[in-house]
Formats: sequence, structure tokens, C-alpha cells
Amino acid sequence: MEPADLAFAGLTRHAELIAAGEVSSRELTELFLGRIARLDPLLNAFRVVLGERALAEADAADARRGDAGPLNGVPIAIKDDIHIAGERTAYGCDADPQPQPADSEVVARLRAAGAVIIGKTHVPELMATPFTESPTFGVTRNPWDLQRTSGGSSGGSATAVAAGLASAALGSDGAGSIRIPAACTGLFGLKAQRGRVPSAPDTNAHQGMSVFGPLTRTVRDAARIMDVIADGGPSLVEAAGTDPGRLRIAISTALPPIGVKPDAEQLRAVASTAAVLRELGHEVTDRDFDWGLTMGNRILARFVRGIGDMATELGHRDRLSPRARGLARLGRSIPDAVARSAADQAAADAERLNRIFEHADVVLTPMFTRRPPRVREFDGRGGVRTLVGMTRLAPYNAAFNHTGQPAVSVPAGFAADGFPLAAQLVGPPDGEARLVSLSAQLERARDWAAARPASAS
Repeated sequence: MEPADLAFAGLTRHAELIAAGEVSSRELTELFLGRIARLDPLLNAFRVVLGERALAEADAADARRGDAGPLNGVPIAIKDDIHIAGERTAYGCDADPQPQPADSEVVARLRAAGAVIIGKTHVPELMATPFTESPTFGVTRNPWDLQRTSGGSSGGSATAVAAGLASAALGSDGAGSIRIPAACTGLFGLKAQRGRVPSAPDTNAHQGMSVFGPLTRTVRDAARIMDVIADGGPSLVEAAGTDPGRLRIAISTALPPIGVKPDAEQLRAVASTAAVLRELGHEVTDRDFDWGLTMGNRILARFVRGIGDMATELGHRDRLSPRARGLARLGRSIPDAVARSAADQAAADAERLNRIFEHADVVLTPMFTRRPPRVREFDGRGGVRTLVGMTRLAPYNAAFNHTGQPAVSVPAGFAADGFPLAAQLVGPPDGEARLVSLSAQLERARDWAAARPASAS
């Protein structure tokens, strides 16, 4: 296999090759480290690369190859809001954090399955924006278009996987922060059911809205990671290999009255996905979520208060950009009682939103209302203008962090100029297996993992 082909083969294939002795973990890790050294000065995916430490872990994986876990020897990148023992967690900010005494639980589970931790990937300040830029760590670029963002807040993780710098990556999703970067970069991104993946040592990550999960080239790659890090639920690896049967798919493109609608490019992404689903034998109809008129206020209250909480926890607010200071100020202005009330009403909001599943098994929505922003497009905007722009760009995602149910971003082909398109699939509570099975079927029809960005050759 040519080095570039190996780099883009994906986590599952990498695990199989290592288990079969056709490639060593050290060889694979050295390949990625070489690609990071060559490509990351332009892409800026990694805050820290754990070169020597990763190679030592790779050697240990090679030594135990005959008695190893499902991720043995596979290099995985970790978003910089998740802890790695002995490393700082910077959260995109110019703070003074101490090295972490222990891995986050998800990292510990990856290690127990044999994974090699190759580095920590960039996030925007306070994980607050759907683009990964900060005055401290610079701009993370999209390998499909270097003048556009790879999304946020798991933008560094998305760039690392899309550019063939790691087998897969772990991210977090508090309002779309796995799905948005995956959609920007032609990847599969899975936001699991709330409570499925442990957030320890955090106990109420981002007001209870945030969950950890994978960004990967294939559905099976994400399923393999989820089977390692999740608490309970059916095997998603099994789901990825199981035909979903004939499903009722509802297309929902309507939005609350926020003054924006998806443009023609985003609607084409939904329409093309719907067409493939019909060809696969599913019943596809139009039926919109009942968003209500006030749920958006509760979502914003929880999400923005979470930004304020993070700013308070980190300190050194004077070192934040004006944009991040503004968002943090908005968050701190939300009273405790308002944030608690918003969370308390999530169950009622979920009950109303999920009535659609009386008529559908899965809901298909756009990921965005327009193409992801150009880099530095939000420069000069304060907190309020940034929040408005974020909401108008990606209004379809955060509701499912509020309600807690699973949702995924799936690639949906390419625009005429080659930029990747995406759509969102939403499942009912505890519906990860259904989403994974359907997504894997879509992947087989579209073969999205075969595509590679020219900048990462």
C-alpha cells in the first residue's frame, strides 16, 4: 500500500492491518508524524504533537499484538477540551493550566483498547464558535479549501482526520461541535445519546449539553470507537454491518422565525441525500419538526451560560479576544435560575419535538443554511454579533443537545467546485444503532471515504 493510501485507509482498516501484522503501529505512527510535520504548519490542526510518547505507545502496541484490544496500535487525535495525563488542556485560551493528573475517562478507555494517542487538536476559545480560530493558537484551516474553516469547536480534530494526519479523532459536541466540523470536512460525525459516553472528570459538561464522540472517515470507524467508549447500548459495530430495513424518513427543512433559510446549495445536499435514500428503498416524505416559539431561547440560555462558566473556571479573562470576552459576558449575565429552568424544560421540549417519530423513524435536515465561513470571516465581531451569526449559520444542531437524543452528520456529495456537502440525520432517543445502520448503508451507496482533499496529498 502506498503511504498516502495507508494514511487515508481509516481506523478500522488500520486496526485490521496491525492485527494481521501487515503494518506495525510504529510504521503507521511514524507515517502520521511525518505527515503532521509536513502538512500541519499550513493546516494547524494540532496544538501539541506527542511524538516520542506516541512512538513509545506504538512500540508497546506492537509488543502485545497477539493479545490486544480493538484499537490496538491505532493513532487517535484528542480534542483539546479532553484531558491527557501529563498534558495541559488549554481550551483554546491563553490561560495557565497545570498539566492534568489523569486521563479523561474516554481517553483511559481508548488506551485500554490499545489506542495510541498522537496529539491534542485545536479548539476555538472556550469551545464557543463553529470555526476554530484564536489569537493564541491561530487559524485552523479546512484541507478541502484552505480559505474556509473546518468548523468548530472540534475543528482541529476534523482537519486532522480529513487531511490524513490520524486514523480518527475524538471531539465533543455541545451545540453541534462534532457534527459541524465533520460536515465541513467530508467526515462522519456522531453525537450520541446524552449519558451514553462518560464525561468524567466533568460532571455537567457545558450545562449538561456536551457529549464526547468520534469524527471519522467511515461509519464503521466511528462505531468501533463508540463500542469502546460508550456505557451500554447495542454494539454499533454490529449495527454498521446490519441492513436497516425499510425506514420512514422525514425531511425537515423549516426553521423557527429567526430570519434565515437554507440556501440552494444546502437544500441540494438534502435533496441528493433524500434521492439516495429513496433509491435504497426507504419511504421519504416531508414533515417538519415542531420547533415551537420559545425552545430556542432555552437552548441559547444553556449554551451561552456554559461559555460563561468555562470562562470563569479558566480565569484570565483579560487574555481572551474581544469576541470571546463578549460571549463570556453574555453567559455570565444569565442567572442560575434561568439556566436551571431551561434545563428542566428540556424533557417537555423533547416530548414535543419527538412527536415527529410517531410518523418517521429518522429525520433528515440540512446541516447549515449556507456554506461554512471563510477563515477570519467573523473578525471584528463582538459577542452578540458572533452569536447571531453562529445561530443563523447552523440552526439545526443544538436542539438535539438540549433534548439529548442522537444525531449524525453524513457526507452528501460535493458542490460544483469540489467543496464537501453534508446533511444531518436525527434519531429518536436511544436511536444510535438505527442512525449508524442507515448511515453505513448511505456510505456504501456513496463511497464517501474514497474522496481526499488535494491539499493533503
